[in-house]
Amino acid sequence: MRIDAGLSKLLGLSRNAVAGLAEAGDVLVDGSPAGKSDRLIAGSWLEITLPAAEQPLQVVAVPVEGLKILHQDDDIVVVDKPIGVAVHPSPGWEGPTVVGGLAAAGVSIATSGAAERQGVVHRLDAGTTGVMVVAKSEHAYTVLKRAFKERTVEKRYHAVVQGLPDPSRGTIDAPIDRHPRHDYKFAVVTGGKPSITHYETVEAFRAASLIDVKLETGRTHQIRVHFSAIKHPCVGDLTYGADPVLARRLAMTRQWLHARSLSFEHPSGGWVSFESEYPDDLQRALDELRDQDG
Repeated sequence: MRIDAGLSKLLGLSRNAVAGLAEAGDVLVDGSPAGKSDRLIAGSWLEITLPAAEQPLQVVAVPVEGLKILHQDDDIVVVDKPIGVAVHPSPGWEGPTVVGGLAAAGVSIATSGAAERQGVVHRLDAGTTGVMVVAKSEHAYTVLKRAFKERTVEKRYHAVVQGLPDPSRGTIDAPIDRHPRHDYKFAVVTGGKPSITHYETVEAFRAASLIDVKLETGRTHQIRVHFSAIKHPCVGDLTYGADPVLARRLAMTRQWLHARSLSFEHPSGGWVSFESEYPDDLQRALDELRDQDG
């Protein structure tokens, strides 16, 4: 394998980070500096000098416009996440976060987990809107983490994808991992993590289809990657091959993808369900598709 790809897997770093180490002369193969595109040969002696550890990310309490609390009790807080909001701080992200917004609203969450993502039991992309749950108690954190891992949580999304999927109801079972060439993307790749998406067409238009999606697994960008792989990318998702002309026509500046509902066993007992309405930009695009067909 190439140095950047191989050491990325070996060390758990991004390929860009490994490339930076190589450019700085911090990757030696058999005592000689190696470039990011050099090949790893079995039996070689690797010496990698890692940079000093960065300071841990901190949650900053900043109000988040549009962040709605749908439900709150002693164990959990369920929110409706708006567009352009990350779930927790991460390297390179300077925008608003769900945990920062909750802190600003005076909501205390569990202290389990890394400092920047305490209480976080699942995530949504910054560009994906909808319903999500955050643990408030340590008990809830443990119970919900296990529930997501064991796939007993029912996560339903609505998406508008280009064209009409055939069959109109089915399952996409294809492994996902980082894109072999673009570090910021994911792709269906041999040897990737098992990834399963169930879908059903709700409404069909000439240019696109509204679909209901049930995730069996929860890989990063899973819905976007799977529907791109079957040639029906989410409308507006230019990163994964959406038609820019259709995106402009519908005034979509991000993927049409919404976490519609979330159902799970409450940490204190009993099955609970929460639902999120479409935000304005998604509703307008859907209305436009209906008008064009009408």
